[in-house]
Amino acid sequence: MKKFITTLKNIWSIEELRNKIVFTLLLLFIYRLGSFIVLPGIDPNKLAGLDQSAQGGMLGLLNAFVGGAFSKASIFALGIMPYISASIFMQLMTILVPQMAKIQKEGESGRKKINQWTRYLTVIVTAFQAAAYIGYLHSPGIKEALIPAYGNFFWVSTVVILTVGTLFVMWLGEKITDKGLGNGTSIIIMVGILARLPHSFMEEWSSRMAKYGVGGLLFVLVELIFLVAIIMGLIMLVQGTRKVPVNYAKQIVGNRQLGGARNFLPLKVNAAGVMPIIFAQAILFLPTVFTGFTGSGWARYFTDHTHWVYMIVYSVCVIAFTFLYTALIFNPKQMADELKRNNGFIPGVKPGQPTADYIGTIMDRITLPGAILLAVVGILPGLFQLVFQMQMNFSTFFGGTSLLIMVGVILDTLQQIETQLLMRQYDGLMSSGRVQGRQAVTPGL
Repeated sequence: MKKFITTLKNIWSIEELRNKIVFTLLLLFIYRLGSFIVLPGIDPNKLAGLDQSAQGGMLGLLNAFVGGAFSKASIFALGIMPYISASIFMQLMTILVPQMAKIQKEGESGRKKINQWTRYLTVIVTAFQAAAYIGYLHSPGIKEALIPAYGNFFWVSTVVILTVGTLFVMWLGEKITDKGLGNGTSIIIMVGILARLPHSFMEEWSSRMAKYGVGGLLFVLVELIFLVAIIMGLIMLVQGTRKVPVNYAKQIVGNRQLGGARNFLPLKVNAAGVMPIIFAQAILFLPTVFTGFTGSGWARYFTDHTHWVYMIVYSVCVIAFTFLYTALIFNPKQMADELKRNNGFIPGVKPGQPTADYIGTIMDRITLPGAILLAVVGILPGLFQLVFQMQMNFSTFFGGTSLLIMVGVILDTLQQIETQLLMRQYDGLMSSGRVQGRQAVTPGL
């Protein structure tokens, strides 16, 4: 406890780090404040139907990402998710389209150009999702909250306000990244997820106590133990690597000897990060978009994460997208060429194509268990809700994208704080070693 207090004092004593933390907290407060401002033309006292319909499935996940703003019909109802969708699309384009890849390699000017295109695409995506959200607000049981006198202006004003709201949240995220602490987009998503944790926990607590009395306390303790165990497992999954030994040939330059060192090539078990889960959820989210977010008819199978159809389709999508995305971002041939250029080699493997084949084979072998574990993490909330009869909102914290993002963002932020401490010759956050971040390849996540 004494070391923890000392570490907090060290963090606060660094002026630059203190300013970053205060600046980040200030912008996050503005974001959370805007999440409670209701759209014009909606009666906030009649939003019970909207809150109930956004409790589970894909809508529940979207509502969790934006900190409940979706169910409050807030000006930030869509949050930063349209920007995330646009960023993912542009990232895929830079991988699949040679012209885009060439622009990205142009340096700072190329990155600025792609960022500008991402913002333009964000406006288009937000406008489309805003129109779908308006259609959802006109659904039975929800449209009672709409004020009839405002009906003539509702469509135009809502699309404009939701679009501007998303762009403002995007701006907040960029400012946090530039002048604050950590990746702004990731932190905004994490804060939105964590904002619902206290209310979800109290719902679970009240439900258990009402059903089992004092015995409900035991159920809650068991659930918290499971939650801690899942978090520890996720940390292992996020940081798990296979170290391939690499030797570097000795070189004599003048009177100095260069090279001859032994190193390791770290291959991540979960190289794709959270992207496969996001892709899978996006695929399963499409049917609800085309049905106006209602999930009627056959689309109802993709709004209930406890249904076996949802779990099977979801797991197959996660495993498939894990291999696909890993293949897109991981280039064994390029790694083999880099090793050869730097006089490095893997013991017992010839340089060049044999090295690329060897690295690719290892990556395929470790990607399969990583993909399966990622699929299991994705369906854990539905399993816990089904087996333990857990409250829907609380079950979302037992896996899936929410917990994976929270673990990754916290690790990244702690790594940045520790780096600031070590740069000023303070002790790190942990006595057992350095905090390792995700080394994520996905911008904003």
